Amino acid sequence: MRRRYFGTDGLRGRAGQFPLDLPTVRALGRAAGLVLGGAGASALVGMDPRESSGWISAQLLAGLRESGVECRFAGVIPTPGLARLAAAGGYTFGAMVSASHNPFEDNGIKFFSGRGFKLPDETEHHIEVALEGLRGGSRPAPDAGSPGPAEEGTERAYVEWLQSLWRGGSLEGLRLVLDGANGAAHRVAPALFRALGAEVVCHACEPDGRNINAGCGSLHARDFAVRVREAGADMGFAFDGDADRCMAVTPSGKVLDGDFILYHEARARLPEDRLPGGWVVGTVMSNLWLEQALKREGMRFFRAPVGDRYVLQCLQDRGGLLGGEPSGHILFLDLATTGDGLLTALNYAMLARDAGGMEALAEGIRPYPQVMVNLRVERRLPLEEQPAICAAVEEEKARLSDRGRIILRYSGTEPLLRLMVEADTPSRVEGVVERLRAVLVRTLGEA
Repeated sequence: MRRRYFGTDGLRGRAGQFPLDLPTVRALGRAAGLVLGGAGASALVGMDPRESSGWISAQLLAGLRESGVECRFAGVIPTPGLARLAAAGGYTFGAMVSASHNPFEDNGIKFFSGRGFKLPDETEHHIEVALEGLRGGSRPAPDAGSPGPAEEGTERAYVEWLQSLWRGGSLEGLRLVLDGANGAAHRVAPALFRALGAEVVCHACEPDGRNINAGCGSLHARDFAVRVREAGADMGFAFDGDADRCMAVTPSGKVLDGDFILYHEARARLPEDRLPGGWVVGTVMSNLWLEQALKREGMRFFRAPVGDRYVLQCLQDRGGLLGGEPSGHILFLDLATTGDGLLTALNYAMLARDAGGMEALAEGIRPYPQVMVNLRVERRLPLEEQPAICAAVEEEKARLSDRGRIILRYSGTEPLLRLMVEADTPSRVEGVVERLRAVLVRTLGEA
C-alpha cells in the first residue's frame, strides 16, 4: 500500500510546506472528516505548543467542520491526553497537531479512533485517497487564523485520570526533576507529581513556540541527567515534545531508557498475573540484553518493526499488554490505548519507590554497547536493491555472529538513514560502524 502523506506516526513535515501548507491541511481536515464520520460525527482536537500548531489547528478544525464534523478544541495537551479524552468523552475521533520529538520548524497531524487508538494503515490510506480528490479545488486560499479558545478543564481531567491510576501511598519526601521538553507536558507533568506529594523541580517547562525539544527532553536525556545529579534528586523524568515518551534518570545521573522500563515492568507484572502469556514486545532496536534478561527469567520477547503502531499491532495480534521502544514510548494496554510518557513515569516512580530507589533498579544491568548513526543521504534508494550495501551488511553480520546485531533502515518520520550497531565490545561496534558508513556514503552519497 503506497503512502504519500502518512508515515509511521501520522503525517509529518516542515510547517508551511507541502503537505503542511494552509490549503492542504484544510483539505486534510475535510478528507479526514468525511472518512471518519462526516455529518453528525464529533472530534476533539489538541496541539503541542510549537509556534505553527495554532494555525495548523485552525485549518484542520475548519476543514473538519466543512465536512460536517462537530469539533471541540482541547488546546495544548499531551498526545496521550488527547487520545484518552477523545475516548472518554465519546467523540467519534480525535486529532493531535504535533511533530513529537522533531524540532520546532516541523509539525504533524495524528488521528485517533473513538476508542483512543491510532488509525490503522488502511484507514489512513482512505484519508489519503479522499485528500487527493479534494486538493486543488476552487476554494479560496484560507487565512492562517486561530483555533479559538480551548475547552476548559481538559488538562485537569487528564491529570485526575492519571492520579486515579496511582496504586498506593504518596511521593511525599521525594524530590523529582522533570524535563518537559518545552512541550505539551510543561504544565500537566508538574501538576501530576505535586498532587502526589513530591517536591518537583522543573526544567524546560517554559515553551516559547520555538524551544520545543531544543537541547532538552527525552532526546537529550544525558544532558538532563547532569541536572538531576546536581539537584540532589531522588529521580528524574524527561519527556518529549508531545509527552508520549519518557526516559528515567537515577540520582547518580544514569539514564534508564525504554528497555530498562520494559524489563522492570515485566518483572513486576509477572507474579501479579498482569502479563498474559509471560511475554513482552519490543522492536528491532531493543538492546540484546533485554531479550536475554527476559529469557533468563522465563519470559518471551518478540520484536516488532520500529514504530509504536507496530508494537501495538503485535500486542493486539497476540493478546498482550506490555510493549515499547528504547525511546521510552511504552504501551500498557490494560491502562491506556497509546504510549503515555506521564503514565510511564508514574509507573516507574512507583517501582522505584517499592525497590528502595531508582539506583536499585539499575544495579547489575549492563546493556550491550550500541551506536546509532543518522545519515542524511543524497539518494533514498531501496536498500535491498543495492548489491554493495547488502554484501557489506551480510559480511559484518557474519563477523559478529551471535555477539551483536545490525539494523539499517530509513526513518519513517525524518529524512534520515539510520544505522544501528550493537556488539559485546565498544571496539567491535566502532569497527562495524566505520566500515558500513563508508559503504553507505559511497553508494548513496551524503547530503
